Parts: sequence; structure tokens; C-alpha cells
Amino acid sequence: MVSIKDVAAHAGVSPGTVSNVLNRPGKVATATRERVEAAIKELGFVRHGSASTLRAGHSRTIGLSVIDIGNPFFTEVAAGAEDVASELGYAVILGNSAGSEEKEGRNLRVLAEQRVRGVLITPSGEDPARLDRLRERGISVVLVDHPAHRPDQCAVAVDDVAGGRAAVAHLLAGGARDLAYVTGPLTIRQCVERREGAAAALRSAGFDPDGLRVLEMATMTARAGEKAGADLLDAGLPDAVFCANDLLALGVLRSLLRAGVRVPDDVALIGYDDIDFAAASAVSLSSMRQPTYQLGRIATELLLDECDNPETHAHQHIMFQPELVARESTRCPAA
Repeated sequence: MVSIKDVAAHAGVSPGTVSNVLNRPGKVATATRERVEAAIKELGFVRHGSASTLRAGHSRTIGLSVIDIGNPFFTEVAAGAEDVASELGYAVILGNSAGSEEKEGRNLRVLAEQRVRGVLITPSGEDPARLDRLRERGISVVLVDHPAHRPDQCAVAVDDVAGGRAAVAHLLAGGARDLAYVTGPLTIRQCVERREGAAAALRSAGFDPDGLRVLEMATMTARAGEKAGADLLDAGLPDAVFCANDLLALGVLRSLLRAGVRVPDDVALIGYDDIDFAAASAVSLSSMRQPTYQLGRIATELLLDECDNPETHAHQHIMFQPELVARESTRCPAA
């Protein structure tokens, strides 16, 4: 195997200079750094990851823990995170908690054992203890799609109350009066806050928010949406349905179309996230768009800044606003 000494000899520098190029490139003059990088490429040198991890106390990896990797929303978040990490010389280890706090805890323990530099996480619950344990071990943590409730914690999130309010206001503007909310488990913060926004829109329009029909499903998948659609058909269709994500909405849409229900003439339908499939469905789906890729990118930038510049890093709480995208499944264009 090619060693650092081999690279140094080929580039005409000391092994210490090669080490600086690998670990602290800013300390090396540009011409020298380029000569060393050329030697690394010509010789095919690959650093020994385990050895460098032991010396530094951490690896060139970060963890990303999400609650549902099957949801394209989190695929886009992961793409944004991975792009930034790759640009800065890091790799991303992905963990899927599937909404289970127990599984999330196991994943975080594995990440700590791998000596990751930091962790990006969409937490499955509201208990901060496991995240505090990571921070006590010197592992930086940034919340993704979840607001922070402490000043010494970075977070990047979307205003889900505002999103729920805008979605239901759009349905009301189209003439809907009897509304249903199809959601995943109401232990998930996003589902709760989107319902709060829906209730606020009803209240502002002079309607009783308790009149909102709530169908709580065990998962937030298209299959669960199909089941919700069947339940709505059995119970009597509302004027409009707001779904807590697009996968649920696409499942509801499939059930309704299979039963001969006209969307939006008989029932208006809106989802949340604006995944790629929303625009491509049989009846293009109105949705609340979230900046998913940007969530991943900005969260990773904050995490690595905290890791690499702890003395100057300033914790930030960034809150995006969702955007209404009106398509064929609702009765009026966006305001």
C-alpha cells in the first residue's frame, strides 16, 4: 500500500506537510498543496481511516437519523445533506428510526461508537436526553425539520402550523365546509402542528374547529392513505380532505378514483411536502411545498460549522415558510 512517506517523497515534501494537506489544508501554501494532491492522485494513496480516527478522536463522518426513509421528503433532505458533506470531505451514515424511539436510540448508540463528528436528526419523540448524551460525548447535534427549544442548539424547520392553516384556507376558499384531516400518529409533532393550523383556519373563517374530522393512521404511507380513503367512503364523503403528507394524499386519491369519485368536483384534496409524485399523479395533487433539499443542505452547513469552528460558531434557529402549490385536485387557484 502507498504510504504518506511515499507521497511525501514523490512530491518532494516532508510527511508532516502531507499530513497537513490531508487534515489542515488551509495551513499549506497553495502551490505545495496542489503538488501533494497531484502526488496523491498519481500514486492512488488512500488514507487509513481507522488510524486517523483514533488520532483525532472522531471520524470524517456525520450521522443522519430520519423517521421514514421511505418518504421522498427525507430522501431529498438526505440528498442535500450528502452534497454538502461530500463537498467538505465528509461521508454520511444514514439511520432510519421508523418513528420508533427505541430504534432511534440504538441507531444513535451505533453512530457514537463509530465516532461520528456530528449528528443531524429528525427526532422520533420529544425526550432530549439521548441528544444530550451525544453532546456530552463531544458530538454536535442539529435538529432537522424540528424546532429547537433551547438557545444552545441549532435547528432547521418549517412552520407546520402555518402550512396547515394555508392548506385548509385554500380548501375553504374553494367552497369546502365539511373537511377531513387524514394524518399519521398524533405523537408526531408535524402531524399535531398541521392539525393545529387546520383548526386555526377554520376558526378564522368562522367555523367550529371541532367539526374537522380527524382520521389518525398508524403510518404515513400511500397504503395507509388508501385505507383512509375507504374509511371516508364508508362514513360519508366530506367536501374536502387535507392530508398530513403527500403519500397519504396519493393513497386517498387512489381510493376515491377507484370508487368513481370525481376529484375535485365531488371531493377536493390537498397534501403536504410536494414530492415529485404529486405533480405526476392521475389527478395532479395540490400540496404544501417544503424546501426539503435546502433543509438538508443548511442543517449540514450548520453542523459542520459547529464541528470545525466551535469558538466562533453561532447557534441558529431557522424557520422556513411552506408554499401552497395549487393543482387539479383542488377547486380554486392559489391566491
